[in-house]
Amino acid sequence: MLHKMKNLLILMVLCLGLFRMEAKADEGMWIPMFIDRLNYEDMQKMGLQLTAEEIYSVNQGSLKDAVVIFGRGCTGEIISDQGLLLTNHHCGYGSIQSVSTVENDYLSNGFWARSMEEEIPIPGLTVQFLIRMDDVTSRMLEGVTADMTEKERSKKLNENRRAIVEEATKDTHYNAVVKDYFEGNEFYLLTYETFKDIRLVGTPPEAIGKFGADTDNWMWPRHTGDFSIFRVYAGTDNKPAEYSADNTPFKPRHFLPVSIAGIEKGDFSMILGNPGSTDRYLTSWGVDLAVKESNPTIVKIREEKLRIMREGMDASEKTRLQYASKYAGTANYWKYFIGQTKGLKRLKVADKKRRIEADFHQWLSNNPAMNNKYGEALPLIENAYQTISEYNLARWYMMESVLRGPEILGFANRFNRLAELLAEKDTDETAIKQQTERLKSTVEEHFKNYNTGIDQNMLASMMRMYYNNVPANQQPEALKEIANKYKGNFESYAADIFKKSAFVSESSVNALLNSPKAKTILKDPAFDLVRAFIESYNQMMEKIADAYDDLDKGNRLFMAGLREMQPDKKFYPNANFSLRLTYGTVQDYYPADAVHYDYITTTKGILEKEDPTTWEFVVPDRLKEIIETKDYGPYANKDGSMTVNMLTTHDITGGNSGSPVIDAKGRLIGLAFDGNWEAMSGDIAFEPELQRTISVDIRYVLLIIDKFAGAQNLIDEMVIVKDRPVSKIEKAEKAVEEVSMVE
Repeated sequence: MLHKMKNLLILMVLCLGLFRMEAKADEGMWIPMFIDRLNYEDMQKMGLQLTAEEIYSVNQGSLKDAVVIFGRGCTGEIISDQGLLLTNHHCGYGSIQSVSTVENDYLSNGFWARSMEEEIPIPGLTVQFLIRMDDVTSRMLEGVTADMTEKERSKKLNENRRAIVEEATKDTHYNAVVKDYFEGNEFYLLTYETFKDIRLVGTPPEAIGKFGADTDNWMWPRHTGDFSIFRVYAGTDNKPAEYSADNTPFKPRHFLPVSIAGIEKGDFSMILGNPGSTDRYLTSWGVDLAVKESNPTIVKIREEKLRIMREGMDASEKTRLQYASKYAGTANYWKYFIGQTKGLKRLKVADKKRRIEADFHQWLSNNPAMNNKYGEALPLIENAYQTISEYNLARWYMMESVLRGPEILGFANRFNRLAELLAEKDTDETAIKQQTERLKSTVEEHFKNYNTGIDQNMLASMMRMYYNNVPANQQPEALKEIANKYKGNFESYAADIFKKSAFVSESSVNALLNSPKAKTILKDPAFDLVRAFIESYNQMMEKIADAYDDLDKGNRLFMAGLREMQPDKKFYPNANFSLRLTYGTVQDYYPADAVHYDYITTTKGILEKEDPTTWEFVVPDRLKEIIETKDYGPYANKDGSMTVNMLTTHDITGGNSGSPVIDAKGRLIGLAFDGNWEAMSGDIAFEPELQRTISVDIRYVLLIIDKFAGAQNLIDEMVIVKDRPVSKIEKAEKAVEEVSMVE
């Protein structure tokens, strides 16, 4: 009896230690090249079974070599030695849409290549592999002095940046960029290899890849098969090449084995990806402006844009396909800003920021030397926001209702440079021809996914909203004249624009380009309108340029001061769409009093949500058959159930979509695709009790490929492993068993 009690006590101690480690989410978007110094010991304690060199290495293949920038805003991972690439369905959505037609609707029906010959090239799609990352802070700051103005500092930094990039890429096929970290206190050179021959290999139908759609977006529980499959092709030397039938599958330095061992609560896992943007060090003034004005404005405008698009999409299947990607992109961050505002208010983030600022003030008061160094930081920030806030509403209306509003305005604005060239006294015929040809190459693509009815309604609505909501003294004079001339009837104005403008159809634009004249472009009503808005916007930005300079300087000093104030704290930089690592565990959470969410969902929930009358919750017949017969093959859980989505405590944001969720041994266990509603404030303030990453379990991905699609060729290409890394719980149990054996 005493022995049993002793064993129980040992197990309790071990599990309590584990509980303490796993009780909260794990904050930090860490730079992979520094994990050995900053994070490796913590990761080992949590269960990591790889060396730091196996995660990030310049000299040998490592996990970083299997992770890519997919397109312009997502992450992907290589899962075979033949360049097979996995990312989210919503990341591949635009590419899938671009090769879909009413006759071959891959969005609705899915697509599966049974051989490499059937794979579909995606023009314009790129994949970037990070070759190396280098600290170039000292080189970037050469010639930068404390007495420089922000404009002088920026000019010098840009000169240094160009020189560093040119040197890094000279006589190579690489591209590179120098990015700012810690608000411009540090700088790193990222060197990439960019591949341009990318082909669609497989995608589930929207009913699987987008199950739940806007209703479930950002929510838990989820039941979404959010994945799509592509392949990277290379030239005969395994280097990037333009599309050619002679290209062959890329041979990667490393690819991820795929684990079907399953997950358990508390399992260690990590994510490597390219988070786009966070503002974790935003001050209270920035939070207040977001909550009170910026976010509600974005939501209001996008809500109207979504209404107009949906109205047109519901009327035509062709239009639905044309606008599917545009609608999804607009809806995603419409809902995000709703959730972020609620989260910032509920969690009283502005008050927390004010406490940090008060601590900073106190530290400066106690340290005269530090006050001399950083004392102007917060006053600069506060005063800058006072100026910026005066024009904030007009700025967001310009961004959302003009630059991201009616497509006719954005398209017409592309012709500005051609108009300038044509109007020059000494015309440069070569430059004119080059610009004309460049514009011609964009016409077909633009009008492929364009509906004049939607865009005309969009123009009328956006102009009305701008006129009714932006202060009159910050509006273009042209808008006021339009409102007066048409007596506020913006529908009538939009109708006139679409009758008279050359930018409403492919044929009229091509006719303009075949015989381009400055007068034709300059007098076009759509071109005239967008240039009036841009001129007004530029004048406004000139008034607040100094405020933005002060904000940059204040943020840079505040960030540097915080790091000096807390020398023992491990700081990580804001996301900037560069490779980062986040680590944590598989974990449940409690979103509210008396509410508990499990860490997985199963296929049972798919049938519970099924609603054939709503496109968001249609379940394909074949998937329903698989679920009802429990035909899960080797992908099922031990109890016969089938996991769909899972939760982890990782720290991610936009750009991480498609990122691999990797186990303790470096094998793929899932794809990150979302965050949870309760933690939408996470880009500004990480909330450890609530923050969760939502991912699709890799076994559900394999189930769809195997049982639903019958694409055995893809399954055969992967390296699939079945053994589980030994978890800390299992280690604890083993320790108790060993004690028992000794006794």
